[in-house]
Amino acid sequence: MLLDLWQRMTTPHVALAPLTAWLTVAAAAAIVLFSPVWRLGRHAITIVHEGGHGIVAVLSGRKLGGIRLHSDTSGLTVSRGRPTGPGMIFTLLAGYPASALLGLGAAWLLSRGYDVGLLWLLLAALALLLVQIRNWFGLWSVALTGAVVFGVSWFGSVQVQGMFALLVTAFLLLGAVRTTLELQQSRSRRGGSSSDADQLASLTHIPGIFWVAVFLAAQLFCVALGAQLLGLV
Repeated sequence: MLLDLWQRMTTPHVALAPLTAWLTVAAAAAIVLFSPVWRLGRHAITIVHEGGHGIVAVLSGRKLGGIRLHSDTSGLTVSRGRPTGPGMIFTLLAGYPASALLGLGAAWLLSRGYDVGLLWLLLAALALLLVQIRNWFGLWSVALTGAVVFGVSWFGSVQVQGMFALLVTAFLLLGAVRTTLELQQSRSRRGGSSSDADQLASLTHIPGIFWVAVFLAAQLFCVALGAQLLGLV
């Protein structure tokens, strides 16, 4: 069974027909733009966002204390270490670009036909993340997401797997941009806040709007490069 799984992961598949690909990307865009559906789908972006904080915290030498995901689509990653300095700055920087960077990596894999490999890598990442979750809603959210990815990976046809992999990729890329626009909208309404951008402003003495611009620039770069990799431009 392991040999069969490895072969499925490493065997490139033929790219989706152009019309199918465009319709799949349009479906991802609709999920991002249609607020009632977006409120549900945004949980997946939060999972990646908090996972990005966690990965960079560990890479920068901080000790990861756990991750919480909440029903209002917010999240919290707790890490221990110096409250200032490069490690904390990079940890805070990682959240908002994480979804776009993951989407870019996914686009690279899809451009080489590894749609099944992408789905299993996502499943492995979710399994690793699951052990760091510290609340019941977070456990349910990650487990349900993993169940959906597993179901498509194991039971879906080649066509369904390809469409789902592209849907996830486009959703990650486009959804990342919307989260940053929502971040700035929230900052404009409330003035000061405890957002990643405002915490970065406190640490670096550079205005929060600068960090919002950095998030957005990184995300738009990933969207443009991802579209090119997928042959959409």
